[in-house]
Amino acid sequence: MIAKQIVFTGRVQGVGFRYSTKRLASGFDVLGSVRNLDDGRVELKVMAEDPDELDAFLEEILQSDLGSLIKEHEVTSIPPMVGVRGFVIEA
Repeated sequence: MIAKQIVFTGRVQGVGFRYSTKRLASGFDVLGSVRNLDDGRVELKVMAEDPDELDAFLEEILQSDLGSLIKEHEVTSIPPMVGVRGFVIEA
């Protein structure tokens, strides 16, 4: 299992970013969560068995309508998350 944390900066809150990300995730074999951060950024934690599947999901986010809202994104490798099922929006 490969896992990454991606923090998006830009106009990413109050525009349906988390809901659109969850919708896109349903088309990929990925698990994880997306949430708003207090500083106006959005954090995505995602993992997949296949690194190519994870990369394709991230590329889909950047190439979709969401891409126009993203000013920057920072990708960090993280340890696989334990007990994660599906893909959820965190409050």
